[in-house]
Amino acid sequence: MTSRSKSREEAAGPTPLLTHRNKLRIAAWNVRTMYETGRTFQIAREMKAYNIGLLGLSETRCLQSGQFGLVSGETLLYSGHTEEDAHHTEGVALMLTPIAQKALIGWKPISSRIISAKFTTKRKKQSRQIVSSSWCL
Repeated sequence: MTSRSKSREEAAGPTPLLTHRNKLRIAAWNVRTMYETGRTFQIAREMKAYNIGLLGLSETRCLQSGQFGLVSGETLLYSGHTEEDAHHTEGVALMLTPIAQKALIGWKPISSRIISAKFTTKRKKQSRQIVSSSWCL
């Protein structure tokens, strides 16, 4: 339970992402590749430097889809090619700060070019959906 007189249900539920108190910077970045050693931590460091709460990444070159947490506290949701012997091309991801991760309701890897995530807001019956995409014409 928290000190601001919340009930247990409210304290245990997801934290609203977009409120007048929680101002969140959302950004997008073409990283060209995350298929290099140390690249994920470099992106997390830049995210902190610019005070970004939710970062959409394109051209990550990740394979499959999944999520993992970084030692620094960020969470990476990623989507890439699903074929068995695919090349490291395309790929999208969302990098979330711990505050954004607490507001996460769910996410869906749609393809190697599109990923979406749903977040809670201050209004009980509303949520926000963030879509990160990478398109080459």
